Amino acid sequence: MKKLKITILLLLCIAVYAFYTVYSTGFFRTIDSYFDGKVLTEIAVKGAEDITISQSDSFAIISATDRQIYPPKQEEKGNLYFVDLNSKAFSPELLTSDLDFPFAPHGISMLKQDSTYLIMAINHTSNEHSIEVFELFNNELKYIRTIKHPSMVSPNDLVIIDKDKYYFTNDHKYTEGIGKLAEDYLGMALANVVYYDGNEFRSVADNISYANGINFDRKRNLLYVTSPRHFLVKVFSVKKDGSLSFIEDIPCGTGVDNIELDTNGNLWIGAHPNLLRFKAYSKGNKPITPSEIIKIVYRGKGDYSVEQIYLNDGSEMSGSTVAAPWENLILTGNLMDEHILVLENNK
Repeated sequence: MKKLKITILLLLCIAVYAFYTVYSTGFFRTIDSYFDGKVLTEIAVKGAEDITISQSDSFAIISATDRQIYPPKQEEKGNLYFVDLNSKAFSPELLTSDLDFPFAPHGISMLKQDSTYLIMAINHTSNEHSIEVFELFNNELKYIRTIKHPSMVSPNDLVIIDKDKYYFTNDHKYTEGIGKLAEDYLGMALANVVYYDGNEFRSVADNISYANGINFDRKRNLLYVTSPRHFLVKVFSVKKDGSLSFIEDIPCGTGVDNIELDTNGNLWIGAHPNLLRFKAYSKGNKPITPSEIIKIVYRGKGDYSVEQIYLNDGSEMSGSTVAAPWENLILTGNLMDEHILVLENNK
């Protein structure tokens, strides 16, 4: 009888765990396609996982890697692209054709410095992670240096604060085994945010479930970090020494990915409404996966609104990872599609 009770208890625990996993990852959510606007055009760049825009100079930088599955099983190749937003053609110009080292970019960040732009990109190669530093001048990209450090356990995205200061996210503490499975499926909050202050690397925010996208609002001195596994955007104030003070979590109801800011400081986020479906798609086991774009208007602690801008079952775009706004347009990146969409928003 005792063995039977133990068996029943174990089965009950497994059932509860299974239900929690599927429920907390959006498995039961209904996907009714929505967008108040139209697809203006497509830009033929595959695996454009991240996009950032210069609002003042009207151009976009696209980080793209030709992915078959994620995570990859072999060395991948990727590039950075320049897109002139004033041109109706939206033609991507290759920026990194002359690099002499493996380059598979992930998250990117850009900072204007007088007549040049500082650009940094997370780089994943077959045996290590790094941050690649570039300088952009007159649509030409110059490689500056490579940064490596043991704190780059599983870097995902980054944001430049100053010339020699930046934050980056580690989306996992463990990169294999039971620890990684616990983070992925149980949602264990073990990931972190690392800050480089010009002299040293240090963790400034811990206990995050899959720390993913990150961005900085300079006017309000706020740092935003997405936690797609818990469907949250985490809000921090930034202290003078770069350390962070947690303000609050914003529940988003979807697997939030990269963050871009518009000229009013609103957050635009590409997201995954069904994380289990997205996981299967990224491994090549499903042909499509839903996409979503949300906009967050953040006015202060406890005062915010979350608006759905775009939702699609994946037939138009799969695996949306970023939504970069420019005027009434939205450039939408994704994990593995052959192209990105330029959406014209009526709102």
